[in-house]
Amino acid sequence: MKDPQTIFHEYLVRNKLKMTPQRRLILEVFLASGEHLASEELYRQVRDRDPSIGQATVYRTLKLLHDAGIAGSYHFGDGVVRYEPRYGQQHHDHLICERCGKNIEVVDEKIERLQEELAKRHGFVLTGHRMYLYGLCSECRTA
Repeated sequence: MKDPQTIFHEYLVRNKLKMTPQRRLILEVFLASGEHLASEELYRQVRDRDPSIGQATVYRTLKLLHDAGIAGSYHFGDGVVRYEPRYGQQHHDHLICERCGKNIEVVDEKIERLQEELAKRHGFVLTGHRMYLYGLCSECRTA
């Protein structure tokens, strides 16, 4: 299994683009974050390491990471697209608090099996899915 840096480099070469020092740093920061990041949040983290890198460069590189299959995009209902490393990560779903925005990644094999069975009953073969469950976390319910 190839590492994300190699995958990204190969993607860039296929698309006649170069692995610049700026793209390399953005990839490093993104992979190290381990969070669901909006492009602005990634930009702030990158800027802390190299103030010469502009927001547009971060945004364009994030799109390249997404197109290369390294970053997944997520919509948690607040109007902001967030990204997290996807390559080499286990599939997971999300529990999202509608009040504070808390986000919990969950994996449940029973739910995964039920989704496969549902698709099969309707003549589908799943190629992927995303599940977001919205509600109130325990802290917000007691507040």
